Amino acid sequence: MPEFKALLEGYRRFRTGAYQEQRRRYDALADKGQAPGVLVIACSDSRVDPTRVFDTEPGQMFVVRNVANLVPPFDPDPTHGQHSTSAAIEYAVTQLKVHHILVLGHARCGGIKASIEGTFDNAAPGEGGFINRWMSQIAPARDTIRAAAQLSPDIDACSALELAAIRLSIDNLRSFPFIAVAEAAGQLHLQGALFDIAEGVLRVLNHETGKFEPLSVEWEEENVTALKSA
Repeated sequence: MPEFKALLEGYRRFRTGAYQEQRRRYDALADKGQAPGVLVIACSDSRVDPTRVFDTEPGQMFVVRNVANLVPPFDPDPTHGQHSTSAAIEYAVTQLKVHHILVLGHARCGGIKASIEGTFDNAAPGEGGFINRWMSQIAPARDTIRAAAQLSPDIDACSALELAAIRLSIDNLRSFPFIAVAEAAGQLHLQGALFDIAEGVLRVLNHETGKFEPLSVEWEEENVTALKSA
């Protein structure tokens, strides 16, 4: 298939280009292991690659990607299915000792759109049932936004839910005991941001105002303080 062939061709370009250019870095990562300072929880959407958005180098970020960049609440019950996202969060915080967790949402998210429209409601596994079960985490927020949109048609329900899902994921992160402890000790900061695919604009959650504010290309260091969680 041409898609897989394109991947192999991309590997050849990487192996003879970027890999050679950063050979020392790759050797160090292989010998010493990884020590990223940031965990990024992003959407699986192929249009939003965190390493591209933030122009990072190998080893700089620990990345978890899932449908709609959601974080489930802390749930120690092993009978409730596999906890892949929770396992990655646990590893990043307790083993890698990251200093920041960023929940990175994006505009025009297919998972969010499906939730708003009820695309997979009551669907069987293999026909959207797994997606529906995963997206049920934000059902209360979705229902609230749906109701508000019915009263005020000017509300963009998808955009509102994209932001609400980021806030909810941050709240769910704080339900993990080890995150609450690290955050209280000032060792960990929780961040939220939304990337607009069409415009290339990154809107970062300001914890003081509670608003997502566009990030200026001319970034000023003093603004970092306002974006850190309390």
